Amino acid sequence: MPIGEGREILGDLSQRLVALGRYFDVPGLKHEVERLTNLSLREGFWDDSEKARKIMRDRSKAEETAKTFERLESDVQGLLEILEMVEGDDAEEAAELLEQVPELERGVRDLELKRMLTDDDDNDAIVNINSGAGGTDAEDWAEILLRMYLRWCERKGFKTTLLDKQPGEVCGISSASVLVEGDYAYGFLRAENGVHRLIRISKFSGRRETSFAGVNVVPDLDDEIEVEINEADLEISVMRSGGAGGQHVNRTESAVRIKHIPTGFVVRCDNERSQHQNKDQAMKMVKGFLYEKARREKEEAFEEAFMSGMSDISFGSQARTYTLQPYKMVKDERTEHKVGNADAVLDGDLDSFIETYLMQAADQRATKEKEKK
Repeated sequence: MPIGEGREILGDLSQRLVALGRYFDVPGLKHEVERLTNLSLREGFWDDSEKARKIMRDRSKAEETAKTFERLESDVQGLLEILEMVEGDDAEEAAELLEQVPELERGVRDLELKRMLTDDDDNDAIVNINSGAGGTDAEDWAEILLRMYLRWCERKGFKTTLLDKQPGEVCGISSASVLVEGDYAYGFLRAENGVHRLIRISKFSGRRETSFAGVNVVPDLDDEIEVEINEADLEISVMRSGGAGGQHVNRTESAVRIKHIPTGFVVRCDNERSQHQNKDQAMKMVKGFLYEKARREKEEAFEEAFMSGMSDISFGSQARTYTLQPYKMVKDERTEHKVGNADAVLDGDLDSFIETYLMQAADQRATKEKEKK
């Protein structure tokens, strides 16, 4: 990278960090860390374990944001100062230092993305994947998507727990549910809601085939958030688990399936040994769905952006198209964002799609706020 270009990029990053510093109020974050730390040292703090865990998580999040901002600010300013002193013979050394610039750009961009997210987005997420039209190819495609999201989570440092996984008739999966734990996991992954279409030469038929799978992301809500659920609206059934193996499998009906009758939303959980634990987790998934439904309805976009995309996992309802034949291209049908390296996307490189979606969503929110005024 030429030194002049590096200076220009770093200057831009410095200005963006000034804006981010005002938004995040770093001194305020440090004060919040101190306040929450003092709370955690009080006698009886862990008597209410749920409340204590939430406080510790809030403390960790505030501390991480403050430290990340200060590190980026220091690194950007440090590089700028070095470049100001660079003269002819030092150009090679400066070029080596400029190799840090792309990483600094990513760091600033990640902070800017957090700025676009709301408090509602700061939840863990449950990702539900269902195969759609396309038969065996669709079930294979659903498993490819599952791997893609697990790889993305691995890159982000998010923890994943497989809650349920139902095999396909020949190969792949008919459905899967994954709990994703990490800061703003739901805020990022809600960009994946909708139908995902794959166009490729089928490894089963040898012909060009189109396959579909639906992705449904809901927040994993803590007990403090209340969502009204009418028990009469639920159809609950139990079955034998296909889980961890050993003698326990098929001896007890520990797996739980819950259907929310008014919406047709169905979840299944067999991750835990206990039927009670599986029911609790399945109920959290239903709770997350209804919370998301209410949020979308407030935005006057639920039917179009969420339910319609899940009710017909086939043509005409795509969120994203992955073309592997006759050329390679991944295109988001909502934002028009395109990437030619389809293999990288399927290996979990989703950030550019998520970023573009969040930026457009933030712009739309800002436009609506202006219209209200």
